[in-house]
Amino acid sequence: MSATAAPLAGRVALVTGASSGIGAAAARALAAAGAAVALLARRREPLESLAAELGEGTALPLVADVVDSDQVDDAVAATLTRFGRLDAVVNSAGVSIPASLADTDDEIWRAQIDANLSGSFFVARAAAPHMGEGGSIVNVGSELSHVGMEMFVAYCVSKAGVIGLTRALAAELAPAIRVNAVCPGPVDTPMLAAEFDHFGAEAALAETLARVPMRRLAGADEVAAAILYLTADAPYATGTALALDGGVTAI
Repeated sequence: MSATAAPLAGRVALVTGASSGIGAAAARALAAAGAAVALLARRREPLESLAAELGEGTALPLVADVVDSDQVDDAVAATLTRFGRLDAVVNSAGVSIPASLADTDDEIWRAQIDANLSGSFFVARAAAPHMGEGGSIVNVGSELSHVGMEMFVAYCVSKAGVIGLTRALAAELAPAIRVNAVCPGPVDTPMLAAEFDHFGAEAALAETLARVPMRRLAGADEVAAAILYLTADAPYATGTALALDGGVTAI
């Protein structure tokens, strides 16, 4: 494989939320570009299945929860022990719990702030000291980083925070490490399917498509392609939030 076909050959990436959805798609994309990939998520079986798919020399499954900073520190240490370096991070772990303001109790609030925002911070804090020149961190935001939506107050706040985190880290870690975010609209993932089930799948899908100018859901592989671009092919991009939302934030 040529250097052009494998722009991340010899590099090592850590992907959180790698058990499904955008995280798993990102891990596949980075591995296809030549990177060794540490796969971090809470569920062992899907991680081990993906690691087997990518190959023993390419992938390292790490069962950990990003809301626990000690587990994050241990996962970064395990990545360095196995591969000897760390060049890229993709913060894809996250949760969505639809609830009205009145029904958003402390537990629902903290679950989303912890997983979507604090987890990305913990991973960046643990990884950055070990990333050399040319390092890249890509955080996964959302269309709801930029716009509000009823029933998603905690999720909106957490994902807006991801953009603030991205910009602050970009300013602090430049020029050695670039920090960017990709902000997807509705993506065909298990998390979105669970949201649809909460509201009534058929009606929720119809309502969602009606507000997306492209009139379809994104595929997780489309988001992964944007993550790969920011990781491998955008050497002057830092502090950016790349919208990949089918036009939702354009109207």
